Amino acid sequence: MFNRAIIAGASGLTGSELLDILLNSGQYNEVLVLVRKKLPADHPKLRQLVVNFDKPESFSEAITGHALFCCLGTTRKKTPDLSVYRKIDHDYPLQLAQLCKQNGVEQYHLVSALGANKDASNFYLKMKGETERDIAGTGLPALCIYQPSFLTGKRAENRPVERFLEPVMKVIDVLLIGGLKKYRSIAARTVAQAMYNQSLKNLSGVHIYPSDIIKELA
Repeated sequence: MFNRAIIAGASGLTGSELLDILLNSGQYNEVLVLVRKKLPADHPKLRQLVVNFDKPESFSEAITGHALFCCLGTTRKKTPDLSVYRKIDHDYPLQLAQLCKQNGVEQYHLVSALGANKDASNFYLKMKGETERDIAGTGLPALCIYQPSFLTGKRAENRPVERFLEPVMKVIDVLLIGGLKKYRSIAARTVAQAMYNQSLKNLSGVHIYPSDIIKELA
């Protein structure tokens, strides 16, 4: 049994699924969530810490335990300012990785994106690739990077485009075979389950899991 799991981004699609899995698991004594405002949740193992991600020094001492799961992320619609977008998707995850390295957290699990590439011309994929590179550069004992394709699941916020695309992807998914299987849509619950499963293993080094591999790990 492990002492503590930490989640950043527990209110999001994947993070909320992961929180449910961790709270109902017998493998962790405590689940610490880093939140901007408290979640409407209550559980004997749940500890909520309201933080300002712009001031990592204010919560640095709390970043201890077996594994940190970073599910932070935003969208262009919510965050049209690209500098703020990068801060949420790159700077905050990197700061958390640095704190994990500093405080001896054994594992870091990062939700990235399929196609992440630091040399990409697309802003989003380039940023995700740079985030992966920079976090890997911190020298964490074990880093697991998950690259899901289009995520499906019940979203807390109104996302009409995603709502429209979910049934469309179900039709397209069956046509994606062979090397294209990794582009099939994937349930956020599946990603969360894979993250949890990998956290129970004795891992070291950097591991990158594209969407089709994530399904195998779940």
